[in-house]
Amino acid sequence: MSARKSLATPRAQAFKAQRGRCYYCHLPMWQSNPEQFAARHGLTMGQVQALRCTGEHLVAHKDGGGVGHGNIVAACWCCNHGRHARKAELSPEQFKNHVGKRMKRQGWHSEGLHRLKG
Repeated sequence: MSARKSLATPRAQAFKAQRGRCYYCHLPMWQSNPEQFAARHGLTMGQVQALRCTGEHLVAHKDGGGVGHGNIVAACWCCNHGRHARKAELSPEQFKNHVGKRMKRQGWHSEGLHRLKG
């Protein structure tokens, strides 16, 4: 079994391509300096943690998904964790639709972050 490649570069590339927005919920995310992000958006440090940028495999590593362009997107910690914590696995598009519906009902991002526009 070979070692997994780092997601740092593809995550940074995805963050830039997505203009700093989460692939699923479209809220702004941060890569570094959470204090500055919190001050800019009027958030607490606890709220900011949910919006930390993570690298998300569209095709899971366990299913043969690599770190190449097109398989890694930038997702906030909340969405990335939420997708993988589900009992029934959803495809990325199914999960994006699920999050969109929940955002409309203001039932995603437990601390009211749905109001954040960027």
